[in-house]
Amino acid sequence: MIFPRFGKQHWVNQLVCKKTADAHSKGKIHIQFCTVGKRGYVMQYRKFGNTGVEVSALGFGAMRLPVTDPSDSKSIDEKEAVRMIRTAIDNGVNYVDTAYPYHGGMSEVVVGKALQDGYREKTMLATKLPVWMVQKEEDFDRILNEQLEKLQTDHVDFYLLHALNKDRWKTVEECHLLKKLDEAKADGRIRFAGFSFHDDLNTFKEIVDAFHWDFCQIQFNYIDLEHQAGMQGLKYAASKGLGVVIMEPLLGGKLAVPPLQVQKVLPDTKTPVEWALDFLWNLPEVSLMLSGMSTMQQTQDNLMYADRSHIGMLSGEDVAMLGKAKHIYDTMAIVPCTKCAYCMPCPFGLDIPKTFEAYNQTATKGMEKAKELYDTLEKKADACRKCRRCEKECPQHIEISQIMTDIVKVFA
Repeated sequence: MIFPRFGKQHWVNQLVCKKTADAHSKGKIHIQFCTVGKRGYVMQYRKFGNTGVEVSALGFGAMRLPVTDPSDSKSIDEKEAVRMIRTAIDNGVNYVDTAYPYHGGMSEVVVGKALQDGYREKTMLATKLPVWMVQKEEDFDRILNEQLEKLQTDHVDFYLLHALNKDRWKTVEECHLLKKLDEAKADGRIRFAGFSFHDDLNTFKEIVDAFHWDFCQIQFNYIDLEHQAGMQGLKYAASKGLGVVIMEPLLGGKLAVPPLQVQKVLPDTKTPVEWALDFLWNLPEVSLMLSGMSTMQQTQDNLMYADRSHIGMLSGEDVAMLGKAKHIYDTMAIVPCTKCAYCMPCPFGLDIPKTFEAYNQTATKGMEKAKELYDTLEKKADACRKCRRCEKECPQHIEISQIMTDIVKVFA
């Protein structure tokens, strides 16, 4: 059978897997075709809102690439990162996501290298404008042109205004960034315009309704049903014809290695990671799920999970089971840190994400294990001087300075 790919004049003869065809005939999914990759994985594709484009169920997120020095986010293991990205593309991934600040500005550079040798033509590319760096209208073109140079391309398929919230939306309006998006689309530097989001539901709806967006990107997983845009925001954006990209499907890794109480709830027929990803792929409003992969094993596992994905794949019992797991997480959670590291570097030398990880372990693994991790920190919580710089950058709006005071008391 012959199917169009990417919504362009690019046709490929693909094998449609029986399980996908059967599910489609029952009206359960809107996947258009699937691709058999070099390793035998079958990639599933979904409609991307009203764009006319079809995207792979799995997108490659270049926020957590492998590094040679864990203390230096810029030290990307370039050879391995390129190998991982190309492996994903070779197996049908057609959406690679990066951003200006990822890995201290080096992610776009490495992604650009990975997409050489014909790989740029095989996939679609997403990156983001750091709205917090924009002070005047002209900054839009300066930054976008810099990104195109780093990415070694003449256009970006999906361009996002990065991490919008109430304050950054004011910058968007004051610097006429919506007009700049239209201009960049008109001159061919970007194909589709979107935004990523970290704030409340009302703000999300306001932003959705303010412009003719092609897509959006939200934090969502089976824990964050009412957090930020949440389930209501997901459905609202999809109802408006936007493609919806999901980030933080594993909540910064929390859902990948669940505490013992959650492990008892999750059936061992799937890994905790697969349960979390299947929750998203089960939903018709989800266009694409991004995974920030750090190892080749994670890449291969995610390709395998995407192979088995389709809308309506979970039973009512499965959904109820994940609801029980959510309840356990909700009652155990202390700090909702996703380890995005937007708060870093701390001017006083704290490793804020790791400090929160140790604090959270007091609830999930007990004080002894938590103390072992806390003792490995070079700077303890009492080094915090409450400058609040980190709080301005935190997408989760965590009151970091206050919580550091609590952590000092817990580990005293």
